[in-house]
Amino acid sequence: MKPEIKDLIEISRYYGNLKEYVIAGGGNTSYKDDDTIWIKASGEPLSSLSEEGLVALDRHRLDVISRSKYSDDPVLREDQVKSDLLRCIRDPKNSGRPSVETSLHNLIRYKFVVHLHPTLVNGLLCGRNSGTLTGKLFGKKVLYIPYTDPGYTLFKSLESDIMLYRKKFQNDPQIIFLENHGSFVAADSIREIRNIYENLINTITGHIRPLPDAESLTWDPLLNEVLPAIRMLLTVTAPPIIRHRNNTLIASYYGSRQEFHKISQPLTPDMIVYCKARYLYIEQSTTADKILESFRLQLPRFTEEYGYLPKVIIIKNIGVFAVEECAASAETILDVFEDLVKIVHYSSGCGGTRYLTPEQVAFIDQWEAENYRRKISHPGATDNKLTHRIAIVTGGARGFGAGIAEALFRKNVNVVIADLDEEEGKRFASELGSVKSSGRLLFVKTDVSDPVSVKNLVMNTVREFGGLDIIISNAGILRAGGLDEMDPETFSLTTAINYNGYFHCAKYASEIMRIQNREKPDYYTDIIQINSKSGLRGSKRNFAYSGSKFGGIGLTQSFALELAPFRIKVNAICPGNFYEGPLWSDPKNGLFVQYLKTGKVTGAKSLEDVRKFYEDQVPMKRGCRLEDVVRALLYVIEQEYETGQAVPVTGGQVMLG
Repeated sequence: MKPEIKDLIEISRYYGNLKEYVIAGGGNTSYKDDDTIWIKASGEPLSSLSEEGLVALDRHRLDVISRSKYSDDPVLREDQVKSDLLRCIRDPKNSGRPSVETSLHNLIRYKFVVHLHPTLVNGLLCGRNSGTLTGKLFGKKVLYIPYTDPGYTLFKSLESDIMLYRKKFQNDPQIIFLENHGSFVAADSIREIRNIYENLINTITGHIRPLPDAESLTWDPLLNEVLPAIRMLLTVTAPPIIRHRNNTLIASYYGSRQEFHKISQPLTPDMIVYCKARYLYIEQSTTADKILESFRLQLPRFTEEYGYLPKVIIIKNIGVFAVEECAASAETILDVFEDLVKIVHYSSGCGGTRYLTPEQVAFIDQWEAENYRRKISHPGATDNKLTHRIAIVTGGARGFGAGIAEALFRKNVNVVIADLDEEEGKRFASELGSVKSSGRLLFVKTDVSDPVSVKNLVMNTVREFGGLDIIISNAGILRAGGLDEMDPETFSLTTAINYNGYFHCAKYASEIMRIQNREKPDYYTDIIQINSKSGLRGSKRNFAYSGSKFGGIGLTQSFALELAPFRIKVNAICPGNFYEGPLWSDPKNGLFVQYLKTGKVTGAKSLEDVRKFYEDQVPMKRGCRLEDVVRALLYVIEQEYETGQAVPVTGGQVMLG
């Protein structure tokens, strides 16, 4: 790798990880020598840019774009320019698409060009007095460009201005301000780039109204009823994810329609790309019913007027909500919209806020290049129906629970790992986070025997994602022993976790699932208990566990009858013995150890004797494995006809008659 390319990647990642400079896939960077320019591919985030995320183009071929004549039709013209750009790529195997700003970067004579959208800079550039103020703050050597549609039009405008600048100053500008867009900084080293940006920000900071501290505000419990309903009302093919944000800065703009009007229109191209151009405001917010009544009334009007579903919803005195197909994209929307709020605050002290005109908005919204960037900034389409569904797995930190959580996460499910062991749960969630997935992970410390703890788990899930599609009641304990050994406290503990815990999960999960069904009656959700073969037949000297699991089958069948009208399927999966898991193999308290000590296996003298005894009872001559359970789980979720079933996964050890 060329040292300069390493420098380019370094400076890109530096600014890409600072939200006050750039958000999501915005901004652009490049390096050039006499023959080649390396530029960030469109849609690649600066924060994680690598050499593979750069596109190398022939600079001499790029010069052709400057001399070419293109169509007067903007759509046809941009397509022609895109084709010419693609012909300039040096390596035809490179699948990256050159940024539409490539010609701008190529035009500037300095080796490095870093184009960013700093909040503070745009606070100045979106002010009505931005042209005058930038002249006062930075002098005549800074090039200020009035707003121009991005792409070829901006390139030609900037080309003309740079030629005049060269004649006047005998060099190129190192700072270029683009009205309502951002800044270009150019230099021959990344050290100088950083120095220029630092001085630029410091200069603006000293002459602009400071931003007040944004303190987080509390979650309103009304949202537990509101968000699952809104999620279904916004469903087209699959339910979206809804993310929430509320702080004192945002609160200063949502208390009335008059205040909301100040943040109701986009200021920069990025805001249109990620948030669209219009946002839905809900003024009636005193009760859940009033919020939903207002939403149901306004939604058809909004879609009829603007032609799309809202991506940003503001509820008076409650917060801002982002709607997207996945959690990461929804979080980006919140970041971009909060950036809009900050820029409105800054620009109000720069002569008032200058919004993009309807014509400028329409160009960006319909522009193929920005639609391409919007598309690749989102996770790719998939045939997996579980993608971006929301699932809770109790007892999810280890054993079957951990395996189920991982299997779902690999299928792009948003997974909430619930476990009493906070240390292990957080460790596992952190480890699982390295797996490639477009889902998101959340750990919530949960005691399933405590109804308050389980209700908190479900509410945290709604708060994080906007609803709930699947709950897997997996948490359980096993305490072996006969009647002469079992004390009442151990029996009650086993029942509280294995039996009562399932009831708590079903009770609070079904509340959310019913709300979703009310708004979309054909939508199916799932409550699944990971039961046991011991729930299908008695287990010698293991009655506490077996009894709780038998009870679980009774709950499953009863819940299924009650919840079927709401398209909530309730099923149990009954695995055979999972010998490799900690339940059996833990060297201190595993079942092999317990059964050996309690003499459950007559004549057994070692752990291997106990293991062989149980393996010999299975026609398939092995224990149940994680993949066996996952296959059964996926079947139960996929099908829409069966409910109230106890699905054996026992290798033939238990056969239902």
